[in-house]
Amino acid sequence: MALASPFYIPSPPVNGFHIGPAYIHFYGLMYVIGITVAIIITQRRWKAVGGDPALVGDVAIWAVPAGIIGGRIYFDLTTPKYIPHHWYGVLAVWDGGLGIWGGIALAAVVGVWRVRRSGASAYLFMDAVAPALLVAQAIGRVGNYFNQELFGGPTTLPWALQISPQFRPAGYAQYTTFHPTFLYEFIFDLAWAALLVWLGHHRRIKPPGLFALYVAGYSAFRIFEESLRVDPSEHFLGLRLNMYVASVLTVVGIVWFIRSQRRGRPAEELLARRPGSSDGETSAAASGDKGGGATSGDAAEPSDSTWPQAGSTDSAPGGSAPAESSETAR
Repeated sequence: MALASPFYIPSPPVNGFHIGPAYIHFYGLMYVIGITVAIIITQRRWKAVGGDPALVGDVAIWAVPAGIIGGRIYFDLTTPKYIPHHWYGVLAVWDGGLGIWGGIALAAVVGVWRVRRSGASAYLFMDAVAPALLVAQAIGRVGNYFNQELFGGPTTLPWALQISPQFRPAGYAQYTTFHPTFLYEFIFDLAWAALLVWLGHHRRIKPPGLFALYVAGYSAFRIFEESLRVDPSEHFLGLRLNMYVASVLTVVGIVWFIRSQRRGRPAEELLARRPGSSDGETSAAASGDKGGGATSGDAAEPSDSTWPQAGSTDSAPGGSAPAESSETAR
């Protein structure tokens, strides 16, 4: 006998639609929309601090592919048993998915490189992009609904999510409704994004303080989310692997925020563009061959002491990238 809530969110009847011979998955469409919205938000925020909006497009061109590569590497390394069993399985992002931690980390490294090459402050840019990343992640979670994934354990709460039998994990076939953890993250992402925007307008947060709060806040929420999820995952000492990753990044984000506020420079002392440049020139400088040395933006950055200690570059995500496919948020 199936155990279910009398009130629930129904399963989606389809997960995509046809345009001619092409089948468009709602999941992929949501991430395309999420990336687009994130770019628009970041352009507005970057322009508000005196930056060239064209730089955001340049960063996205490089950071989005980097995020896909980083996300797939993380997925392959942390969940090898779920790699498809064919020669191109390690590359099949459409079958197995991406890991958000690896995706954002590599996109951050590439994004910082592009911003610094343009002569602008990477710290200012990271604060500009932080709320946009959360909005993109929220929109992407809508795709999880259509894929019937990223749900938690059984529940009879009024907002429980109905899961079709073929998508229920082993040992849960007798249950019909589950925690919609993707919905919880959707709500949290938008709320945390709004808080970061409010803090940026009403408090003197030294860059990259908002981005550090993004790392800490999202990671802390993932500890809660991982405690609910029942989908397949690698475990270590009885806990999901992502529980450890989220715990470490929560601490990294908090320490990073404290150090940046104690030792960092105010936003008004940092450069949003190369001195003397006009709109469009900053982006052109980033894509031109103007040497590989330090730029004026590098010189304006706060000292490296505001960053987390060794090994934290990959742990401090930044940049916009499509999140996970069918095994989402590994």
